[in-house]
Amino acid sequence: MNIENIESFVYINHYGSFNKTAEALFLSQPSVTARIQTLERELGCRLFDRIGKQIVLTEEGRNFLPYAQEMLKTLQQGRQHLRRSETLPQELRIGSTISVSNYLLPELLPRLHEDCPGVHFKLSTGGTEELVKRLLAGEIDVAFIRKVMHPSLRTAAFYEDPIHLYVRSDHDFASEESVSVDALQGRKLVFFECGTLDWLRIHRSFEALESPPDIAFHVDNSETAKKLILRGAGIGFLPAVCAREEVRDGRLTPVRVRELSEFALQTGLVTVRQDQSALIRQLASIFGDLVADSELAVSPLSGRGDSASAGRAAASATVRRAGG
Repeated sequence: MNIENIESFVYINHYGSFNKTAEALFLSQPSVTARIQTLERELGCRLFDRIGKQIVLTEEGRNFLPYAQEMLKTLQQGRQHLRRSETLPQELRIGSTISVSNYLLPELLPRLHEDCPGVHFKLSTGGTEELVKRLLAGEIDVAFIRKVMHPSLRTAAFYEDPIHLYVRSDHDFASEESVSVDALQGRKLVFFECGTLDWLRIHRSFEALESPPDIAFHVDNSETAKKLILRGAGIGFLPAVCAREEVRDGRLTPVRVRELSEFALQTGLVTVRQDQSALIRQLASIFGDLVADSELAVSPLSGRGDSASAGRAAASATVRRAGG
């Protein structure tokens, strides 16, 4: 049984889409379909049903899912064991965007150090363009940045962070599961601008409104935006990871805006294509394990009755690094 077919099966369950799975695995949609058809022939059953526009597991698919996840986990553990026996460099120079540096690496780096006790880590932050230049110049070894297309770089999917509207927990939206973009008309907004297309699409969704939100504060730092929201200066869109603690403490509440529910920031682990050092290969594996085992794999909206999505997110993180 081909492990890549099992990988595609677990991804589709997580994303609920053949197209999104193809994008995450850097494959064409027909290739993903062919993988699932092959797996279904081998198992002698259908794994997915289509209900309207939704892709859902059949009963056989639900029964097979935990075994598929366990197979991928076992394979990754074996790979990791072999790689740890290789010679590692004494220093790893890591570049990352500010959000990754603030919210992901403080949790993951100490645990990485436990796995690689003889390695010293040097961290620097910057924008995606700056870090790409530093990678190509040999000034850093790896970078956690937005997805880039460059013939000399290799990008592995690492982390997907959903974007939600956040309000103070005493706000009238806090009791709502979701709101329409029309409900934002005339509301005071803290707009965090990080320069990606998703943020531009959010901004453009306001243009059709009769009375657009009042963008009282336009900032380029997520911490500043979050603190303004906490002080009641307005409501605002934020990446989920930067508001984890405030949501857990009950100070902020994430609210889905129905027309914008598919937005997410994608972070990749980017290396120079020619770099085949043991630690670079090992890094993607270990970080994938750490994300899967930590709260970072859980959507902040899962606490509102969507525990299944949290499990799928964790499974996705596990399979993400199993694919190499």
